[in-house]
Amino acid sequence: MTVKTKSNLCLAAAIAIVASPIAAFAEGELNLYSSRHYDTDERLYSDFTELTGITINRIEGKADELVTRMQAEGVNSPADVLLTVDTSRLERAKDAGVLQSIDSAVLEERIPANLQDSDNQWFGFSQRARIIFYDKADVSEPPMDYVSLADPKYKGMVCHRSSTNVYGQTLLSAVIENHGEEAAKGWAQGVVENFARDPQGGDTDQLRAIISGECDISVSNTYYFARALRKDVSDLSAEIDKIGWVFPAQDAEGTHMNLSGGGVAAHAPNKDNAIKFLEYLASDQAQQYFSAGNDEFPAVPGVALSESVGKLGEFRADDVDLSAVAKNLATAQKIFNEVGWK
Repeated sequence: MTVKTKSNLCLAAAIAIVASPIAAFAEGELNLYSSRHYDTDERLYSDFTELTGITINRIEGKADELVTRMQAEGVNSPADVLLTVDTSRLERAKDAGVLQSIDSAVLEERIPANLQDSDNQWFGFSQRARIIFYDKADVSEPPMDYVSLADPKYKGMVCHRSSTNVYGQTLLSAVIENHGEEAAKGWAQGVVENFARDPQGGDTDQLRAIISGECDISVSNTYYFARALRKDVSDLSAEIDKIGWVFPAQDAEGTHMNLSGGGVAAHAPNKDNAIKFLEYLASDQAQQYFSAGNDEFPAVPGVALSESVGKLGEFRADDVDLSAVAKNLATAQKIFNEVGWK
């Protein structure tokens, strides 16, 4: 998949629903369990209600807590839809038995096959590229792929999040899928040996560490950086011009993509409304808002990008099957433990 930029973001506001999959106006309710914590998602919910007449009742929390709650509620769970961030969490929800397979011609047509579960229990609706950032003043030859992060010439230069972070877990799972378990373990060991500090903080902290001089190279999801281009983020936006970036592996597998997505709850009392909601998230209107509202890449090909996301440039994304990647999560955690990635 190639991600291409489009500069005319007024389309996002001007276009109503292009290629909208939503059926006729239908009253009712939808109980949404969501670990997405973005205020900009309010627009998604209100537009869906205005379009369909379906009232959204929300319960928000951390992904693992919501999955545990759904398990405890069992067949009496009021949950209709679970929304969460990262392929690993979507797969954990599936493994926990809190999602169900659904049939939707709309989702099959709109969402690329590699961005959905092989059993149709979850679908990706927005993407974040996990890319390499570097200090332009100190790094003249930045790593051009993930494998190069383990090159000894970058010893003492790399910052990364901890092994408990889902973004890192999914990235390592993708390395396993693309290069094999043995190569992935060698890579993880090499990255640990190149750490400038023990893993700590979130993605924004990895970017701030470049500006502060604590490290020269870091890895982060693109939407944290694009957000700092769009609005003021303390200790980052003012000096963001110091940071360069690389979309990794353009001559190999392509850049790793993280998903934000969701699925229909296993015991959804309003299953039809739940499917309508997921189909709405695949509409052009919702897809454009994921980009304009939260600096993400749409999952549906051809949808216009926001200005902040468009500034990052064009790149080729890894089209590996993320359902297959998710199957490597246990192996990834084992490797993290074995190489001492804290």
